[in-house]
Amino acid sequence: HNGIEYGLMEAYAEGFEIMSKADEFSLDLHQIASIWRYGSVVRSWLLELTEKALAPGAGFDRLEPYVVDSGEGRWTAVEAIDRAVPAPVIATSLFQRFGSRDEDSFALRLLAALRNQFGGHAVRTEVIGGEPGS
Repeated sequence: HNGIEYGLMEAYAEGFEIMSKADEFSLDLHQIASIWRYGSVVRSWLLELTEKALAPGAGFDRLEPYVVDSGEGRWTAVEAIDRAVPAPVIATSLFQRFGSRDEDSFALRLLAALRNQFGGHAVRTEVIGGEPGS
């Protein structure tokens, strides 16, 4: 069940991330989690835990975006590979956890550089004096 749990948590996290960026609506994410717990198609115990995590005073803003994996998601992904079963949501949720640990991602810097090279896409440079460079 842990591999499925990884995917479910990732889906909740992504959905709440999108809502957290919708500044024009002043959404109360704690209240949304509370409401969804009781009558939404996405209701679950994980949503109850989401409500608790987002409660005022719960310390959510003090958490670092670093997500540990305890091995079950890896095991599930390996089993899927060994059995030739496509499991993109489980694999992606595991890879998201890995990505949360890299504050200085070589891969993401390289992606930015490549996009800049082939299409002139904007890049951000090192923060100097409190402002990102360009």
